[in-house]
Amino acid sequence: MLDESLLDAPEALAVADRRGLLRGAAEAGARVRTAVRHATEAGLTQLKPDGRPRAILIAGPGTAATCVADLLGTLAGAGCPVIRLAPTGVAPAAGALRWALPGWAGPLDLLLIATPDGTEPGLELLAEQAYRRGCTVVAVAPARSPLAEGVEGSHGLTVAMATSPYGEYEAPHDGERASESYEARRLDDEAAASAPATLWALLTPLLILLDRTGLITAPAETLEKIADRLDHVAERCGPVIATYSNPAKTLAAELAEALPVIWTEGRFAGPAGRRFAATLAELAGHPAVAGELPESLPAHGALLAGNLAPSEDGDDFFRDRVEEPQQLRARVVLLRDRPVDAGGLSAAPAARELAHGHDIALSELEPEDGDDLESLAELIAVTDFAAVYLALAPRDRS
Repeated sequence: MLDESLLDAPEALAVADRRGLLRGAAEAGARVRTAVRHATEAGLTQLKPDGRPRAILIAGPGTAATCVADLLGTLAGAGCPVIRLAPTGVAPAAGALRWALPGWAGPLDLLLIATPDGTEPGLELLAEQAYRRGCTVVAVAPARSPLAEGVEGSHGLTVAMATSPYGEYEAPHDGERASESYEARRLDDEAAASAPATLWALLTPLLILLDRTGLITAPAETLEKIADRLDHVAERCGPVIATYSNPAKTLAAELAEALPVIWTEGRFAGPAGRRFAATLAELAGHPAVAGELPESLPAHGALLAGNLAPSEDGDDFFRDRVEEPQQLRARVVLLRDRPVDAGGLSAAPAARELAHGHDIALSELEPEDGDDLESLAELIAVTDFAAVYLALAPRDRS
């Protein structure tokens, strides 16, 4: 079982959080506001495009860039194809990754580069290739990074990635504590690509850009609502809020000894579910599977009826809990981007019936009222916090 005593001990959580993950989750709203300011300073809000691009190509490393592509593709819908360029290489290191444009890419297409690193030579080469092909290039990357300078040198547009509003980490003067602080700073830097706030730092300027092209609707007031919703989730899910009234801690405790089978319903819940599965793996080392309803019902039916289903006799009270740890069981997590009206079509009742028919526990998460982007932001924020709590609270194997 998860060490729930740690979940309700804010000081202990702070000590365990050597990568600054809780801070990253809490500052997501602030990152949105800073990103809006950076986008304005870069001139994105004043752009007057001649028309929509034929296709949008997105390149960047890690979970955050993958989620950015997924979200923009969902938001753009049929208005424009959004294609993520997958990297190749011998290792997941900045210097080893390479990206390539498809053969058909040209002056009618838009290349978006999103990275929290900015030192990837492969992305610089991609920007140069796009310039030679006539593609428009826009990058979101750390200010003064090699990539930012390279894109600007290729007549592209760079937006400085929004960084933490709390500034740089200052090491104390005491020698031993200074060493510990340096290590914490190093670990925090390594976690930048997967930190919850990184997604919003990369995504927000691109929302503004696509709003200017007319592909999506994300005006300034909508972005401010997103930031407010992220702040609201941080208040509800923060470390000082007890588990019984904290949806993220509750979800983390429910999933501690389970394989999450994440089912999503609604246009915007799909990307949130896929991000949740990826974040659980990357931050917490916790496996999960994700799929959209109703297709997931037949696809995951055998999984729920197999070895991951509860045994008929339940948990053996007399088993040796050291030598025979509890077997991993499936737990359905149902994410919906908004409640369905009484007359609307929904696969949620069939999903609940399938789960209960196999004695599979079920967790449900729905956002509060709001527009589509607000609902999406809330689902991502709550599940990000849950993944962070699973990453911080060790399992009690006794």
